Amino acid sequence: MASRQFKKFFPASAALIAIAAFLWGLDGVLFRPSLHDLKAILVVFVEHLLAVIILIIIIIIAMLFSRKTPDWLAQDLRSIRYLRSKDWFAIGWTAFFGGLIGTLAITQALFYVGFVPLSIPILIQKTQPLIVALFAWLVLREKLTRHYYWWLGLALLGSYLVTFGLQIPEISLSNKQLLAGLLGLVAAFAWGTSTVFSRKIMTTQLTFRAAVFLRFSLTAVIAIIAMWLFFPRTSFAAMNAKHWQLLIIVALSTGLTASILYYYGLRKTPARISGLCELAFPLTVVVGDYLINQVVMTVPQFIGAAILLFVILKNRDFSHSRSV
Repeated sequence: MASRQFKKFFPASAALIAIAAFLWGLDGVLFRPSLHDLKAILVVFVEHLLAVIILIIIIIIAMLFSRKTPDWLAQDLRSIRYLRSKDWFAIGWTAFFGGLIGTLAITQALFYVGFVPLSIPILIQKTQPLIVALFAWLVLREKLTRHYYWWLGLALLGSYLVTFGLQIPEISLSNKQLLAGLLGLVAAFAWGTSTVFSRKIMTTQLTFRAAVFLRFSLTAVIAIIAMWLFFPRTSFAAMNAKHWQLLIIVALSTGLTASILYYYGLRKTPARISGLCELAFPLTVVVGDYLINQVVMTVPQFIGAAILLFVILKNRDFSHSRSV
């Protein structure tokens, strides 16, 4: 009886979301900070490019071992064919903000390892559910509850304590702690607004496989255009064998595998449960930062983290950590 109740509350699909969040946390602790000697835009482009290449290889192999187009691939192609212009706009928004801006912001924030705890941008990014609610009100005209502004204020207080403790911040571009906090908010906005459009996309006939492919391929295209326009001196020559090895691991694990697990599990998991599962993301980063980097938050930062976690749990119906 107890086993049935547990499965009802925490089904297998929810476990997939927790595993995906755990992989994202490992990315933040083990992989991404180790790439800090590269430009963030290069990291974002290469990880998405590698993911697309891997997906194309999988498609080619599937077609070689089948005399006709596999049924799942035919279904994916049909789902893309029937997308409308507003669907493409939503996908484009998600690729630009969720894929490029959000990943770029959190990558640059994590590059500040050695200056600030990794937990700062990650925990602040988890204010995203409140940003999702605000943007849904602005774009989709969804009503905000009367308690929303209270939760928003409490989340801002928690974010401040996590970032600065009881200190008054120095407003300067050299203040890495301030920059990490701001980048965490940028990531929250980028992924939060993308979640609103992603929800609209997932209500269409678009399959989760096609959604993942479009998400990575469009982001790769946008990233290389941004790199060409704003970072013309960026070169692959800056990358060595270790960089390529890490980025291949990122593309395979925290990129493709985590995204596929997340969206497959999200199809049958209520938002209130997925929000709980996604707490594996900041929890993995905080624990990993302590075990690997021996970084411990101060007492005010712990209080701020507790406030943020409380807000996240109380508002978990809005919680979706990443976008398509």
